[in-house]
Amino acid sequence: MYSINVPLPSAVTSLAADLAADLPLAQRRGRGEHTLVAKRLGDGDHAAYARLEAQGREVLRGQPAFEAEISEIEQFETAATGPSPVVYLAVESPGLVGLHERLCERFDPVDEMEGDEYVPHVTVARGGDRDAAARLVEQGIDPIRWTVDELTFYDADRNQPVSRVSLPG
Repeated sequence: MYSINVPLPSAVTSLAADLAADLPLAQRRGRGEHTLVAKRLGDGDHAAYARLEAQGREVLRGQPAFEAEISEIEQFETAATGPSPVVYLAVESPGLVGLHERLCERFDPVDEMEGDEYVPHVTVARGGDRDAAARLVEQGIDPIRWTVDELTFYDADRNQPVSRVSLPG
């Protein structure tokens, strides 16, 4: 699966990894494996990716930098896919939501995950003990704010960025 992602500052990935330690029975992401998906683009081979990237770059042309903030831990009690619950860091960013909506005009939204149901987030952990997840969600965290001044085209099968796009400041 290819997607357009928001690179995360190290403060966010460190927080997610630290919080995941409180969910020992859950599936956790390792350091450097946390993502913030702006829009899933689709599957395919290298030729399909080249077409998806070209279309994505066209939509992103002129996209300004925008602000993002994490200030809460939340959960999806029942995930659209995969193990539940999903504990996550909630991302507040009108700029990201607006970008997602623009990308949905070009790339079909994934049912139950995108379009009107899009919730910008960074997954901390999936599955495991529901009581431990509920306790973690009740914790407070210090807000983390950053400016999103680039996006990445991401290959989820290889768990790595393929290319980057700078956003004008």
